[in-house]
Amino acid sequence: MNCNNLNFKAATNTMMNKKKSGLTSARATTNKVTAGYWLVKQEPQAYSFDDLDRDGRTEWTGVRNFQARNNLRLMRAGDQVFFYHSGKEKSVVGIAQVAKAAYPDPTADDPAWIAVDIKPVKRLSEPVPLTSIRANPKLSNLLLIRQSRLSVMPVTKEEFEEIVAMGTEKRLGR
Repeated sequence: MNCNNLNFKAATNTMMNKKKSGLTSARATTNKVTAGYWLVKQEPQAYSFDDLDRDGRTEWTGVRNFQARNNLRLMRAGDQVFFYHSGKEKSVVGIAQVAKAAYPDPTADDPAWIAVDIKPVKRLSEPVPLTSIRANPKLSNLLLIRQSRLSVMPVTKEEFEEIVAMGTEKRLGR
């Protein structure tokens, strides 16, 4: 069995365990192993989407929550990532892309902690605030609503497309 089959089997077993607990990854819910959609949260005072845009790329380090770490492990280069400003702003403000898949976090003493690299794709035309996300019935299962303290979470393709549309509709006056 080649590595890809082993990775797929391990991912499938992980997804089955998550389905039993009511949680699914972006890869499981879209039935694709090659495309993932994610949301990462950050206090804009510490590191904002503007900082990411200026830097062109950053290491996403310092995650010390087990579930968030496991989500980082599932990220693959090319996956799409919402950049969410937490704190007072509480809005999805931009789209990034995973530039480098999971590797040991250089800021951690334990190699079990994971980092990924992300790069900016684009700022949304208008931020999509948490209040609008909560009010949208198409987003009722979004982990941002159900597990609001989680800093790295999967998003389904449908949820991703809905939030992108919400960030575009405001600009168009719809």
